[in-house]
Amino acid sequence: MSDAKTTHFGYKQVPIKEKAGYVRGVFDSVVSRYDLMNDLMSFGIHRLWKRQMVALSGVHRGQRVLDLAAGTGDLSERFAGIVGKEGEVVFTDINAAMLNRGRDRMVDAGVAGNLHYVQVDAETLPFPDNCFDCVSIGFGLRNVTHKQRALDEMFRVLRPSGRALVLEFSHPVNSPLAKAYDVYSFSVLPALGRLIAADEDSYRYLAESIRMHPDQETLQTMMEQAGFERCDFFNLSGGIVAIHRGYKL
Repeated sequence: MSDAKTTHFGYKQVPIKEKAGYVRGVFDSVVSRYDLMNDLMSFGIHRLWKRQMVALSGVHRGQRVLDLAAGTGDLSERFAGIVGKEGEVVFTDINAAMLNRGRDRMVDAGVAGNLHYVQVDAETLPFPDNCFDCVSIGFGLRNVTHKQRALDEMFRVLRPSGRALVLEFSHPVNSPLAKAYDVYSFSVLPALGRLIAADEDSYRYLAESIRMHPDQETLQTMMEQAGFERCDFFNLSGGIVAIHRGYKL
């Protein structure tokens, strides 16, 4: 951040008040091809990453889960199946187009009853203190303007003994992988975006936003600053992705 009035949008500096609008524009642009691009970009491995996150959550029947930046609902769908009709999953996204896309996808998949949809900003959650057993955010934290505020809010709405999980692109753990990942991110991803989604710029932003996201140790420290305890993280695919977990004790 170059001064108190700007923040990063990828590698660019933009006014803090305008970042959310830029991010909204990215997702408005890619929403129709979002799921297809996720499969192509990750070779389908994103489904395994999400499955691992759900397994690490320890969520069980009858619990209440808040899924932030839920997108088209991969995590919400899994959580809904686990908590059952006695539980509840609150499916949220700041982007109306993504929220509507996700809701349509859940209806088509026959997932209903224990899912509720709310458009929210992760920095200012409209929920009371101590009301969720688990809060998750998958591939969304890097797009939040004030990440520490979002982590603080996640801690606030968790019940004692609750846990938060952050699934996010991270930093590869060895140099050869990091170099190969850079080539893929800045050459292949924008090309895929151009060919499949007719939007090269949004996928270049994706690569840049990943590089601007805190590394594993820094994000763990941020979670501890929010009040989480027993914080740990799990590197997946050599650190290309990491799952962070913290508890409210």
